[in-house]
Amino acid sequence: MTNHYVIQELSRDSFGRLVFVDALGNSHIGVYPVRAFPITAHDAGLAIMDQSGKELHWYPSVAAIPKSELALIEEELASREFMPVIERILAVSTFATPSIWDIETDRGPTRIRLKGEEDIRRIAGNTLLISDSNGLQFLIHDSTKLDKVSKKLLDRFR
Repeated sequence: MTNHYVIQELSRDSFGRLVFVDALGNSHIGVYPVRAFPITAHDAGLAIMDQSGKELHWYPSVAAIPKSELALIEEELASREFMPVIERILAVSTFATPSIWDIETDRGPTRIRLKGEEDIRRIAGNTLLISDSNGLQFLIHDSTKLDKVSKKLLDRFR
């Protein structure tokens, strides 16, 4: 059974690590937040984990997080959950893999290398997760909402 604590304090230490002080007054240094469903239910449950992966605290939703802790948690999640969203596929070098894709993301234009068709994974419904050759992950929220050219290029790989 997981121990659930009432957060007494969540802060950063002088090294920038998150520190969680539980209801018993125990300090847990280097904790990190983990979303239960980071892609499909972004605002659902969230856990505070210790360095060994043990859950220290559970929030049933992001709305349940006190505002004083929310800013720290969101800042930490932003550094851990770097996942650009693909808005358009501009061009592909070849329809065989490996291939180079020129894409437009929510963070600007970039070029990725797709090693194989297995690097395009359906997560739920029309949501796709694309891994490039460097291990970066790119998200397509709804492949049916892409522009005509992007859909046509994407369909060649699925």
